[in-house]
Amino acid sequence: MSSAEPTPPTPRFETLTVPKASDVLAAEVRERILSGEFGEGTALPPERQLVEQTGLSRATVREALRILEVERLVEIRPGRGGGAFVHRPGHESLAHTVRLVIRGQRIRLEALHETREAIEPACAALAARRRTERDLAELDAAHAELVGAGEDLPRFLRANIQWHNAVARAGDNELLIGFLGALSESIHASTDLARFLDLRIRQLTAHAHARITEAIRAGDAEAAHRRMSRHVCGFARAAAEVDGRELVDLPDSGD
Repeated sequence: MSSAEPTPPTPRFETLTVPKASDVLAAEVRERILSGEFGEGTALPPERQLVEQTGLSRATVREALRILEVERLVEIRPGRGGGAFVHRPGHESLAHTVRLVIRGQRIRLEALHETREAIEPACAALAARRRTERDLAELDAAHAELVGAGEDLPRFLRANIQWHNAVARAGDNELLIGFLGALSESIHASTDLARFLDLRIRQLTAHAHARITEAIRAGDAEAAHRRMSRHVCGFARAAAEVDGRELVDLPDSGD
């Protein structure tokens, strides 16, 4: 007598997650923006037409547009002539995201300086290879502003940011421009001006900027990298001597 056939196992299925309609619409528009199909400033169809074309509710369409607005992929303009307009991400979008990470994760001031020491010398080397006459003029203008700041500490630090951002722009790398912009702004915002009173630091900074600019102007990438490395490392040490904080609460940049 033959044994009975074994009972096959009952099929099982994993729990399925169905995406929200607003997420699906946002994903389609996002892809068409990032692929270049929708260029900068392109006006999306009015809300009423989007409802008709997609078959979705007005609330769903509005939610999708809001998602894209938060991601800075569209700009919502009110009033007559308003609507949703495409905004393709640039280095300013990267800078905004980096600032959010720095604030949200409460990044240590030491970590900000370490990151700057790791990447800004490379920016200086790129600047030496790629700088234009316009870039050199921006570097010279920022340096003149820094030297002319005198005892005006906020003016000095703003000019310092302008110079470092000008170096990044001269390197002509969109990722580094955005990243360095956020980093410079964060270091500036976290610097305790009441303690940053050392004239020696300001004098050394001005001298270092002049030397780095000289290397960039000469197209000497190796010297630009070396001098920038020495500068940012020295600046970090000098700043630590007058500001012993480890964790810094950055203010809201408003963007």
